[in-house]
Amino acid sequence: MKALITGATSGIGRDMAMILSHMGYDLVIASRDTKKMQQVQKKLPTAVEIITVDLSCAKDCYKLYDMVKEQDIDIVINNAGFGAFGKFWEIALEKELNMIDLNIKAVHILTKLFVKYFKERNKGYLLNVASSAAFLPGPLMATYYATKAYVLRLTEAIKKELEKEGSDVKISVLCPGPVDTAFHERANVAFRLKGMKSKTVAKYAIKKMLEGQMIIIPGLTMKLAYMGERFLPKKALLCCVYHFQNKKG
Repeated sequence: MKALITGATSGIGRDMAMILSHMGYDLVIASRDTKKMQQVQKKLPTAVEIITVDLSCAKDCYKLYDMVKEQDIDIVINNAGFGAFGKFWEIALEKELNMIDLNIKAVHILTKLFVKYFKERNKGYLLNVASSAAFLPGPLMATYYATKAYVLRLTEAIKKELEKEGSDVKISVLCPGPVDTAFHERANVAFRLKGMKSKTVAKYAIKKMLEGQMIIIPGLTMKLAYMGERFLPKKALLCCVYHFQNKKG
């Protein structure tokens, strides 16, 4: 058994690597930071292959696929991504374009390549890591929220296409709320809601992925919020999101 995980050097990605390794999966982990991947590698009980790539560059997405396509991969987890906080016109365009390349373009390329890979074998699990941000418009984190909405809708659509063909390939999307990881430091935000432990989120995500659940929302609070937002008028929803976002800065 073998799993490929992007962004496995910290937070949810690292914890998913730990959990899968202890379940007996050999791993391929991919990120830009070789040193951090080596630190993760040392802590895992199964074989771990390290691939150093910058997935915000499309050519590195293809490089990653080419390096593992001859292996028998059972699970692919697209976890790499980042956010940025601030008014839309104040955040550097270069930073936002890099975010779009990593959060959307890389996920799209790897999803496309590995769905085809899994379909040829009629087996496999693919988990795209989005966020509860995917369900909402996100003033003060507009680009990040929009990238996660793309990941959610893409995954949902592919899920239906696979079901219509009777395929045994499973695809899921993880949509957690605040999680205690290094994400908030890179995004320059401070969460006001208490974050879930990343290990708890990772364990729940893997369990539900293997059960074939499409949208995975850890925690009762986020499940209730997901159901509740459907009943709010758009104007009121935008006001609520802005209010809570503004407190993060």
